[in-house]
Amino acid sequence: MSRLARPAARLAAGSAAIARGLGRRVTAWVARGRRDDLVGWRAVLGCWLRLAFLLFGLYLLWRVVRAVPALMWLLGGVWTVAAWRAGRPAVKEPSEAPADGSTEAAPALDREAVRTLLLTLMEGGSGVHLRTVLAHLQQHPPTAAQTAGWKVPDLRARLVALKVPVDRGVKVAGVPTWGVRRRDLEAPSPAATQEPSTEASTAA
Repeated sequence: MSRLARPAARLAAGSAAIARGLGRRVTAWVARGRRDDLVGWRAVLGCWLRLAFLLFGLYLLWRVVRAVPALMWLLGGVWTVAAWRAGRPAVKEPSEAPADGSTEAAPALDREAVRTLLLTLMEGGSGVHLRTVLAHLQQHPPTAAQTAGWKVPDLRARLVALKVPVDRGVKVAGVPTWGVRRRDLEAPSPAATQEPSTEASTAA
């Protein structure tokens, strides 16, 4: 019995990990259907359409399995292999803590890197919507893992913390919603404008 306990535990852990991962991806995909430039039921209409698409896909899969029961062997085998791989015990790697013993993690987002990304996503335009920025972050590593499950308010809070100017009336393709304007990013920072006056007073 003890010989089977360890493989069974690995399969159970792997299955749970796969289920959680699928749940997070599906939830994030459905949530991205929300429109921040609309209100009421129109804003969440995209979420309901995506949910209906998923349910229809599950219904089609159920019909295929009912028509070809042998397909369950294939699906079960694929799931077992994936669960076995996902349930592999994590290998502890050497700690990369600083020499002074500090355990504080480095900040996930850097202001200058975010500013460069925002200007790139504007593609020569006057601004960019936050939902466009969020979609880019969630589709490209390494920010995809950091921003999984984020919504526009989450990204807006991070940008505000980095002192990146955001506004709810940014127009892109004629649609106003939360975003960042190019002129706000290209304006000199308060620290830069204060340096000359400080140096002048010191010289005087």
